[in-house]
Amino acid sequence: MSDRDQTRALYIISVAAELAGVHAQTLRIYERKGLIEPQRTQGGSRRYSEVDIALLRRIQELTNEGVSLVGVRKILELEDELVRSTARIRELQHNLEQARREVADAVEMTRRQYRRDLVPVPRGVVPDRRRPAAG
Repeated sequence: MSDRDQTRALYIISVAAELAGVHAQTLRIYERKGLIEPQRTQGGSRRYSEVDIALLRRIQELTNEGVSLVGVRKILELEDELVRSTARIRELQHNLEQARREVADAVEMTRRQYRRDLVPVPRGVVPDRRRPAAG
């Protein structure tokens, strides 16, 4: 199922409640508490997506474990932050790998340039500039 399909609001409140294993009134409470924000039709009816259903199941899981709705909100915020942070870390790791490749390429190019520019000189041609030892 594509991301677009998962975010497409298909389910009316009674179907969403059944899929999530809760009462429709519970969904209204979750909405009032700011835990979920279903999409609305032009007539104002709530519509829930697969993503919303997964979120409702997660809320139910936490409340069944005894977490208050305030605690649920904080846990969901922290989980979202973790997802964003993990994505940012992956992005930075990718950028770091790319930068390392670019540096390695630049070093190799510089080495090749020096090999081309530096011409070996026979040892006898270079004068000895060392001072004679005092004696």
